[in-house]
Amino acid sequence: MNWGSWLLWGFVATIALTTLSEGAQGAGLTRMSFPVVLGLALTPSRDKAKVYGFLLHGLLGLIYSLIYVAIFQSLHAAGWWRGALLGLAHAFFVLTVVMRFLPSVHPRMASEHYGPTAKRMLEPPGFLALHYGVQTPVAVLVSHVAFGAILGAFYQLR
Repeated sequence: MNWGSWLLWGFVATIALTTLSEGAQGAGLTRMSFPVVLGLALTPSRDKAKVYGFLLHGLLGLIYSLIYVAIFQSLHAAGWWRGALLGLAHAFFVLTVVMRFLPSVHPRMASEHYGPTAKRMLEPPGFLALHYGVQTPVAVLVSHVAFGAILGAFYQLR
């Protein structure tokens, strides 16, 4: 395992993913800002949630990049296309599993079955996160494929 390469390219890939995701939100392609959603799990303050969520998203990106690197190591090969395929699988997992279970664990998110309350005001993402806009799945797919492609292209096995 090449720890230095993982740390550098895991960080770069995470910044790229976050930039693409937030860029899509800023351009109006999606209403979802996953760092803000993560941050709101930690604090009710939207201003603080942006900072906390960005930091937590960065940490999660490094953790996920470690999983990608472990897969590259086990295959004895990396490469942009292997990374892109892992990113595609990662995005499908996020869209089909994580988004469906998020309301069950998020303290400020309403659920599909029980609407908003005074404390749970955040809209649930729904299947494929479509409640945040029809282009949300595309934004998630593109950002995660880019994450994997960057990591796969530049991570050095040794």
